[in-house]
Amino acid sequence: MYNILVCDDEKDIVSALRIYLMSEGYKVYEAYNGREALELFEGAEIHLVILDIMMPVMDGISTMVKLREQSNVPVIMLSAKGEDMDKVLGLNIGADDYVTKPFNPVELLARVKSQLRRYMQLGGSSLKEEPEAFCIGGIELNDRTKEVRLDGERVALTPTEYDILKLLMANPGKVYSPAQIYAAVWNDNPYGTENTVAVHIRHLREKLEYNPAEPRYLKAVWGRGYKFSANAKGLD
Repeated sequence: MYNILVCDDEKDIVSALRIYLMSEGYKVYEAYNGREALELFEGAEIHLVILDIMMPVMDGISTMVKLREQSNVPVIMLSAKGEDMDKVLGLNIGADDYVTKPFNPVELLARVKSQLRRYMQLGGSSLKEEPEAFCIGGIELNDRTKEVRLDGERVALTPTEYDILKLLMANPGKVYSPAQIYAAVWNDNPYGTENTVAVHIRHLREKLEYNPAEPRYLKAVWGRGYKFSANAKGLD
């Protein structure tokens, strides 16, 4: 059983989410502002957070920042139409995905299942018998331990960031379009936009590149997509 924290100031939405999630066998924790969510998070083992952006006391963006200071648990943000800038900001500070209100329950459950699957794999609950490791330049990715290191120092990635990096490092020099990356990483989720990929790439650069504006590893190929530089110095 996975524990999901739902945080929204609209009680009807929290109630509806509880019904949908419990019907899939999840245990649901309920909060109505960011402060309550953080208190619940401290006292329970939470595997995924569904977090509204606009809330009283503490909004979703501030809550997201606090969550990322202590955990890489997947976070799906809820946003109303017209909150596009807040959605981008949420992704930039570590959210894994977002759903726009009014949401489709089937879409939401698909996103929840996808994020939980990757999170539990990242946590080591579903390890391959043979370890896989990739080392290019100063970046090392160990798929057995689900660890990423930059020049020997461990880098904390969200499950989504990890999956994107693994895809690109496993195929250095190969260019993937945003659509191909989205299909590979969100493989059982037909919803969303390719712009989400660009936000996660930018976030990866901020964590792994010494100068994100001039990346050595995670490179954009104009009009085609992204690749991981096959040259350890990023000069290919």
